[in-house]
Amino acid sequence: MSQDPEAGWVRAALELAVLAALTDGDRHGYALGQRITEQGLGTIRGGVLYPVLNRMEADAVVEATWHAGQGGPGRKVYAITEAGRERLARQRESWSRFADTMSRFLEQTTEA
Repeated sequence: MSQDPEAGWVRAALELAVLAALTDGDRHGYALGQRITEQGLGTIRGGVLYPVLNRMEADAVVEATWHAGQGGPGRKVYAITEAGRERLARQRESWSRFADTMSRFLEQTTEA
């Protein structure tokens, strides 16, 4: 992940971003990182992404299958599960509430 000030926010919301990206279709890890980067969330490094994917797989919100490589090594391709779709729906609601609450709070504060 890039070293910009927003990197911590992206890291905290990475699971939500991964689930959202997988609603567009199955992807391998590198393609997931690219999709998230395309959305303006910064560069997602494998050292950050793959542990999140492993945890999500253990939680059964994504499933991974090995696909043989064409002239190269195989790779894991991730798909969102029904449990992942349910988690995404809950997290979308939570994110909206959090973002609204934070925006209201910031609007009530004065600038230094």
